[in-house]
Order: sequence, then C-alpha cells, then structure tokens
Amino acid sequence: MIVWLQLAICLIVIGIAGWRLSRYGDILAEKTGLSASWIGLILLATATSLPELATGVSAVTAAQAPDIAAGDVLGSTVFNLLILVVLDAFYRRESLYTRAAQGHILSAALGALLIGISGFSLLLDQAGFSPSLGHVGVYSPLIVIIYVAAMRAVFQYERRTMAEFTEAAVARYPDITQRQAWIGYAVVASAIVAAGSWLPFVAKTLAVQMGWEQSFVGTLLVAAITSAPEAAVTISALRIGAVDMAIANLLGSNLFNIAILAIDDLFYAPGPLLAAINPSHAITALTAVMMSALVIVGLIYRPQGRDVAGLSWISVGLFALYLLNTWLLFQYEH
Repeated sequence: MIVWLQLAICLIVIGIAGWRLSRYGDILAEKTGLSASWIGLILLATATSLPELATGVSAVTAAQAPDIAAGDVLGSTVFNLLILVVLDAFYRRESLYTRAAQGHILSAALGALLIGISGFSLLLDQAGFSPSLGHVGVYSPLIVIIYVAAMRAVFQYERRTMAEFTEAAVARYPDITQRQAWIGYAVVASAIVAAGSWLPFVAKTLAVQMGWEQSFVGTLLVAAITSAPEAAVTISALRIGAVDMAIANLLGSNLFNIAILAIDDLFYAPGPLLAAINPSHAITALTAVMMSALVIVGLIYRPQGRDVAGLSWISVGLFALYLLNTWLLFQYEH
C-alpha cells in the first residue's frame, strides 16, 4: 500500500503543479511577446510535457530503468489521444471533429511520422541493426530535426488559435506580473522535476512488488500520471470554449514527447536507448500511429452524429485501440 500511496502522491503533485505550470507558461508567452513566435509554442508544449522529461531523464540515469522511460514517452502519446475521447464526450453541442479546425491534421500527421520513426527504429534495434553516433542512436538527431521543423510548421497554422487562447488565459490572471509569473513557473517546475525524478523509483519498486514488467508499468501507470497536466489543461481549455487549443495541446504534446525520447537517449550512457528496451514498446508505438491516423480521418471526414454512448465512431475507435493496446501489453507480460 505504501508504494501505491507514493504513486498517488506523484499523481497529485504532477497533476496540480503541471496545470499551474501551463497557466504560467501562457502568461509568460503573452507578457514576454513569445506568443508571437514559434518559440512560444515550444514553451507551452514543454510546460505540459515537463513531467515526461523529468521522469525520462531520471529513469535512464539514476533509476537505470530504460523501459520505464520508453514506456512513459510512448504510453503518453497513446494516453493523450485517449483524452480526445473524453473531450468528445464533454463537448455536447456537436461532434468534436466537426468543430475542430483542419489545421490539426498537420499536427496529427507529423506526430504519426515521429512516432512511426521511433517504432521503426525500435524494431531495427531489436533486430540487431543499431547504427549509432557514440552512445546515441542515429534516430535521435533525426527526431530532433523533424521536431523543430514540425513545431515551426504547426505554428504557422496555429498562430491565430494560440493568440486567442493566450489572451483568454491572461485575462483570467490580470493581477499577475511577469516577475510573479516567472517565480511561479520556477516553483511549480521544481515541484514537477522533484516528483518526476522520484516517479521512476516508485514505478520500479511497484513493478518488482507486483511482479509486472517495467514496460507495462511505464506504458500504463507512469504514462497516465505524467499525462495528468495535459488532461487538466485540455479540459480547462474546453471549459472556456477554446476547443482548438485543447486539441492543439494534445497533438503538440505528442510531438514533444517523441523529442523527449531523443533526450532520454542522450542521457542513457550504456548505448542506444531503443536497443536496451522491451520489444513490446513497438506495440504501443504502432497503436499510437493507428490512433493518430484515425484522428486524421475524423478531422477530414468530420462525422456528424454520435453513434455509441454519446460518442462519434472516431472516438469509439480511439477508445477501442487504447483498450486493445492495454490488453496486448497485459498478454505480452504473461
């Protein structure tokens, strides 16, 4: 029970602090003028993905648990797409995909590309073909280059949406100065780094006590915990009517999550990270690619009705793929 309590503490700290961090990030992006540049978009994406970054670096260094790091990154991409199902359920006026801007197709497609590269590289490494630059896999610099290009391209499509959301967020905090925002950002970021650094040790202990694979724990539990800020920010954006910002936050976070995989690889000294992890992570990567493709179908086809339990068939498909991924990982473990 103690280790489950520790896991709950990590969830509470990361969830609350992550939500606050994203708010401070919105304020800083506006007050410093960064909201007018693609750097501002990177700042906001980094804010909600900081738990994955802190957890991943801690997992591959101090905790020596590369499977937890990889499971967290890839599991978070699947979990973020699952949050779209929740958004569709909460958005009662019409189907979420009918309302969403088609510019999100770019984010979803680029996310599928990056996730696909990571899954492809993982399968190559598992087959014994692991080209590297020192201890870093050659896929890592490729991922970073594509990520930077992708964020710049996405910004060109999302500039108007970002500006509208930032203005709405700042209006809710009229009394916060730039200095206060920087201090608040630093404080909650420190809390996230502390909880994120502790999380791999808790997850590793849980895996041992429960007799579970680290890949299973990382993909399902750790990924869900580190995705708490995305869930909080997305639902908050939906409440103020910023539907497009809610979707952009999830798809943008998926882009940054794969970039975190490259950062984890840099910190993993023994060799290429993907060569040292469980092959089951390929299941999660391919599931994330299929879910991203389904989101693209929804954004293009724009289903009008709600077919099952108040959800569009796109959301039903996303939920089914998430359950399938969970079942397959459970079967692989046993």
